[in-house]
Amino acid sequence: MTQTEEFEDLRPLLFSIAYRILGSVTEAEDAVQETWLRYESSTTRPESVKAFLAATVSRIAIDVLRSARVRREEYVGQWFPEPLLADPYEDPERSAELADSVSMAALVLLERLSPLERAVFVLREVFGFGFGDVAAAVGRSAAACRQLAVRARRHMDAGGARFAADRREREELAGRFFDAFREGDVDGLRKLLAADVQMVGDSGGKAPLWGNGIHGAVNVARVLVGLVAPFARIGGVVESRELNGQPGALFRDRDGKVVNTLALDVLDGQVQAIRVVLNPDKLAHLGPVADAWVVVRETNRARRSGRPAKTVGPP
Repeated sequence: MTQTEEFEDLRPLLFSIAYRILGSVTEAEDAVQETWLRYESSTTRPESVKAFLAATVSRIAIDVLRSARVRREEYVGQWFPEPLLADPYEDPERSAELADSVSMAALVLLERLSPLERAVFVLREVFGFGFGDVAAAVGRSAAACRQLAVRARRHMDAGGARFAADRREREELAGRFFDAFREGDVDGLRKLLAADVQMVGDSGGKAPLWGNGIHGAVNVARVLVGLVAPFARIGGVVESRELNGQPGALFRDRDGKVVNTLALDVLDGQVQAIRVVLNPDKLAHLGPVADAWVVVRETNRARRSGRPAKTVGPP
């Protein structure tokens, strides 16, 4: 196997590590590319190519995350990771853990960790690297990495990291959710939402947003139903898609441009949270991005006009 073939074989793993550390598709792709450049220019062949490349991409991601921390502290409003349509790394034996660890809920909790804690957690808890390899990746002793792992797990547990919903259960509930949404069924939606459900958004100050979020099953159901008909009238489409390993949807305007994404957190047979990404900078990797301000103005005009609605989304 050539050097290029070895790298390409491990690219999905490297991207998945970098994305979980960074929460950014574009920054993760850049980290993987920088890893290739360093591997290509290396004059010695590592004993374990996998360990070497995982350590390299982790160190690059840690450095990027440290510089990104300042920007994220100054970020306008709620910060969410860039939506991920599909995780390229597959491991049937760890599929549930991989899906849970890439969810919006998990990545938001990972933001509370220091860059080193985050990298150690991702390498050890998500991908199962031994502490020797983790230590080599983050430049700390194995004993120090064990302590970092304990602290990271404690923070994740304290943050309420419960991602135990069965995949089939999530998909079945999401199907009912989007059916009720498209039909404008307030009562049907309300029954699927936890009493204390929150719908929160990330616009980065670059797209319309509803204050600090919508709280409570009745309020969230009414807001969603109030959106569906006028959005349909202006040709809007809602595509049910898996986002970050969880049920979700892409909202597109009449020209097929991405307006926003919506991801559901499902647990105990109910939707616990709805996270909406509207920041155009975080949607660009999904395709051409719509002007959300224009879409909102047209939606509001359609709401006032009250014309009969078209069907929202594919049949």
